[in-house]
Amino acid sequence: MKIKLNSVIVRDQEHALRFYTEVLGFIKKTEIPVGDYRWLTVVSSDEPDGAELVLEPDAHPAAATFQQALYETGTPLTSFLVDDVQGEVERLKALGVTFSMEPTDVGTAIIAVFDDTCGNFIQFYQES
Repeated sequence: MKIKLNSVIVRDQEHALRFYTEVLGFIKKTEIPVGDYRWLTVVSSDEPDGAELVLEPDAHPAAATFQQALYETGTPLTSFLVDDVQGEVERLKALGVTFSMEPTDVGTAIIAVFDDTCGNFIQFYQES
């Protein structure tokens, strides 16, 4: 069993695609029209054949409610592994990204949390 797809709920797929590619550095993998929305995935430029992140529209009422509840409590929707948390924080701050948690050593990892401008907080972590 393998993990191939994971979803991030987004308010606007086009905005999310720009943020996740132009700011975070992912690359678009798949784009297939599906009614009013798209099956839209991005992947790490380091692993173009690795796990895909689906930019999932918040069209379902439960998705929007779940996303809002997480955001209001400052809870990250998901987490991404990086080699250098401090370096990524500095790079993203220079691009205007805001952080709700600065790099913090939690013993087994260094973490930071940012606002993806799509309705989510996302956590970075660097293994210690």
